[in-house]
Amino acid sequence: MKKTIIKFAMVTLFVTVTTLGIVSCSDDFTNLEPIGSVSSGNFWRTEQDAVQASNSLYSEMKSQDVFGRGFFWYMNASDDMITGRIKSYADNAKNFNLTGGEGAFNSIYINTYKVIRRANDVLANVPDMNIDEPLKNRILGEAYFMRGFSHFWVAHTYGDHGTNGGVPIITVENMDDPASSFSRPASVVDNYAQIAEDLKQAADLLPLFTGYSSDDYGRAHKDAALAYLAKTYLYWAQYDSSKYADAVTYSDAVTNSGSGRALVNTNNPALDYRMLHSSLSNWGSEYIWSANSSEEGGSILTGVMLENKGWGKYNGWGYFQPTAELYDAFEATDVRRSVTILKFGDEFQYFGETRRYQSENSLSGFQFNKYMYEFQFADAIGNTVNPNGDHPSTDYNVPLLRYAEILLIKAEALIMQGQNGDIPLNMVRERAGLAPITSATMDDLKQERRVELAGEFANRHFDLIRWGDAESAYAQPLHGRIHTDRADPDSPYTIQEVWPARNFNPDVMHIWPIPNTVIESSGIPQNKGW
Repeated sequence: MKKTIIKFAMVTLFVTVTTLGIVSCSDDFTNLEPIGSVSSGNFWRTEQDAVQASNSLYSEMKSQDVFGRGFFWYMNASDDMITGRIKSYADNAKNFNLTGGEGAFNSIYINTYKVIRRANDVLANVPDMNIDEPLKNRILGEAYFMRGFSHFWVAHTYGDHGTNGGVPIITVENMDDPASSFSRPASVVDNYAQIAEDLKQAADLLPLFTGYSSDDYGRAHKDAALAYLAKTYLYWAQYDSSKYADAVTYSDAVTNSGSGRALVNTNNPALDYRMLHSSLSNWGSEYIWSANSSEEGGSILTGVMLENKGWGKYNGWGYFQPTAELYDAFEATDVRRSVTILKFGDEFQYFGETRRYQSENSLSGFQFNKYMYEFQFADAIGNTVNPNGDHPSTDYNVPLLRYAEILLIKAEALIMQGQNGDIPLNMVRERAGLAPITSATMDDLKQERRVELAGEFANRHFDLIRWGDAESAYAQPLHGRIHTDRADPDSPYTIQEVWPARNFNPDVMHIWPIPNTVIESSGIPQNKGW
């Protein structure tokens, strides 16, 4: 049933875009004219029209340029991973050498604003439709959520507090203005304020996830809005410490929403963390918001992280490989390490056979294991794994925000206010089978975020930036385990440098360059120094 929204969105996206002109012929979000027949009598009349429009909001969730690889190219800059294959634009991003002209990065920004445009069309037209009131509220809630969620990603990726300013805020009121009229707000704080307003509207209008039937799994829901409010306030708090209290408030709102949010915890730490990172937990208590996926489509991150060419059995892409630094960050008894990372000699199931990990391709000698569960079955292809290796999605809904992160957001916000964050932090540690920490510090919190959320869209790179740790972290080279015989899982290894130290300028590289195509068509200024 989890495929419903994906399939329907693919069909209705064509109808909605071509009929309504929701996205202009240009690939640039700022070219919003003309909008075709949005106001004519052939749409925005029936419940089906409104549902089709809401379905189109989710089409970019499956895009490889958004939550497939997309934003992950930026997060690959962190000290947790390296680019696993030679790819010039990926290497340039990791080394902070982007120019804004790299085509592979254009769609990240543009596609995000496409969703904002679609949300604005819903918000402009659905309120006046004579349709079932609960359905109308849900559709409006979905639009507010997807506008706020998309805005959140583009804002902290490209906007800052003063030096460059925020990113353009596009709402119903200005969405039809000429492309050249859009400007950047003075600060990304303005973006966060708009995002918070949208997410609060969404939380008021949306049902709990538990109120949906399985046919509607994948739609925005109240907990998702509350959770992204908590994360928005956490990001905002780097500029205004009073927002830490709001991060706590909305973290608690997720816990107390009535939907039963909880960690996957049956007192079997190794099994719990393994099952957590599988399709068995797609719609469970811990997964608040994900890239809804299946063997027919969705996020390709699962296959992007797989061994290049998949040991001859599948078209893995071989990107985003863990570093020795990440491996060593785990405590020796932390069961999360083996679920997160495969090292040479580790046993795993792969298309019906037992293998021991080795790689003739991995540049670090490691592979992320979190996304491997669906590849284990003999009949996986067509059942849990996409038959099309050029779109290597699986049945696993790639997590974007889990309940464990909400607990860690609360812990961080409490610690930053001089309060005790032990309870939420230790809930995460307990699930991993680790001893509790007393009077946890920010160093404890940073460590826990790193190992709990490694290799996920939680965004270690931006964590390092907002904590002020990026410059020192990136001044250190990154290492791997280089084995003498890469075909032999038992061959000896040495620790070797696999990525040199980088010169990170926190005044420039705390955000990324806006694509030059956007700069040229809109006239907004490029981020300074890029």
